Amino acid sequence: MTVNQRSMACEPADVFDVLADGWLYPVWVVGASRMRAVDASWPATGTAIHHSVGTWPLLLNDATTMLEWEPARHALLKARAWPVGEAHVAVDVRRHDNGCLVRMTEDVIAGPARLVPRFLRDGVVHARNTETLRRLAYLSEGRAGR
Repeated sequence: MTVNQRSMACEPADVFDVLADGWLYPVWVVGASRMRAVDASWPATGTAIHHSVGTWPLLLNDATTMLEWEPARHALLKARAWPVGEAHVAVDVRRHDNGCLVRMTEDVIAGPARLVPRFLRDGVVHARNTETLRRLAYLSEGRAGR
């Protein structure tokens, strides 16, 4: 399991406004390259966003499903990127100083990625999620500034 944290100069609701807009997914998630569709009731539990991973011409079409949605506090997603695998990604947010602290936890739950030694897998995921949280901060703090 990989854990990343970042302080953001915004309210928890600003972070969840970004998460609630499924069309923004490839803007803040490293590796997601384009959106194909967003379920009408996203981010309700059980709904999905349909995206592609990779770069042209090597794109994988897949989906991410919302497993738990507690606005301004907690979201749990099941991110798929087959044939690589699936992961649970939790985003937990709490007020902190002059903004909020965002904690992202990711764990591979299925697929060939589970065969990669944990120390290698966690290093790559940690680096990717550091940038993912940086991008999420830009969007969230930008919304707070409006």
